[in-house]
Amino acid sequence: MDRLAYRQQALPEAAQLAELERARSELASRLGVQRTEVADLTDEIKKAETDVELVRSRRVRDQQRLDSGAVGSAKDLEALQREVVSLDRRIAALEDAELEVMERLEEAQAEQQRQEKELADLDGELALLRASRDGQLGAIMTEVSLVGTERRQAADLLPGDLLALYERVRTQHDGVGVGALRQRRCEACRLELNAADLRELAALPADELLRCPECNRLLVRTAESGL
Repeated sequence: MDRLAYRQQALPEAAQLAELERARSELASRLGVQRTEVADLTDEIKKAETDVELVRSRRVRDQQRLDSGAVGSAKDLEALQREVVSLDRRIAALEDAELEVMERLEEAQAEQQRQEKELADLDGELALLRASRDGQLGAIMTEVSLVGTERRQAADLLPGDLLALYERVRTQHDGVGVGALRQRRCEACRLELNAADLRELAALPADELLRCPECNRLLVRTAESGL
């Protein structure tokens, strides 16, 4: 795969990776809130169970007093009976509230499980993309090393003054010191040369060093130069 193909493939993968990482961050945040809700509802159920147990214990004690015949006066007996009825209503209300919380807890737990699965799926997809990215980076670094070696070998074959000129022009133009002249266009600055400039370049000897009239970079003749 050439350098351009690497870049074309890496760009959409990088955008996809960034999007997935953003989605994962948002999902992890929602999952944290969901887990807090599940924990709160679990605590609420424990409290409801404790409240029900306390009222039931009170109800059992009152019923035992009624059944034992220890209550002497009719007034105390009537009050105790009313309290038993009130405790029954209280137990029913507490059990209804507990059931409602249990239903909410089941729904919250189901949502938590759904989000955890979604997060696991995202992590799997991210792992594959990161592995692909790392593989591409490794290949690019290998290519950079090879290109660097080729560049040094090619530079050793150039005359010293030409190499010095190239390095000076490259420094002045963001690291790009030369461009191919193809179809009357300088591939370095991407500008098309006018007819007068092309005539001047065409009139120069074949071994003459060409410079782009637009960006002043070195020009390399090609079969498609248009000269």
